[in-house]
Amino acid sequence: MASVFDFVPRAADGSPHPLAQYRGRVLLIVNTASRCGFTPQYEDLEALWRRHREAGLVVLALPCNQFGAQEPGDAEEIARFCRLTYEVGFPVLAKVAVNGPGADPLFAHLKRARPGLLGTEGIKWNFTKFLVGRDGWVIGRYAPRTRPRELDSAIAAALAEPAPAG
Repeated sequence: MASVFDFVPRAADGSPHPLAQYRGRVLLIVNTASRCGFTPQYEDLEALWRRHREAGLVVLALPCNQFGAQEPGDAEEIARFCRLTYEVGFPVLAKVAVNGPGADPLFAHLKRARPGLLGTEGIKWNFTKFLVGRDGWVIGRYAPRTRPRELDSAIAAALAEPAPAG
């Protein structure tokens, strides 16, 4: 099975955004939406990123419009919203599909690596979170209702692990 660092999602401008650039860091990958009841989680995501980025945390937001059409904007609108409303400084990548035959390969991998309740792979809603260790392996999947600040101890534990050699 591939590691998360083998995937190359698209940046908001459409250019490749290879996750290999984060090798040795801890990732929190989140499918996001600007018009969702969970959208205020951007504030907690930003706080986590600011608190732990020097230790090696990278938060990656991948907007998704598959749930209630709650992310209808284009990349520029999404970026502006995140910056102006929540002062987001972490990467907000290109909009993706997370379920179905057109699911982004990264999300297909994340779902296989860490299924949800009762082994279901499908993502149920916006703001599903995946925690990835320094080695590129998925170590946790968290439901949309799980507030990012509740992940602080899991993130700290992942950051305490040494980076793999090589």
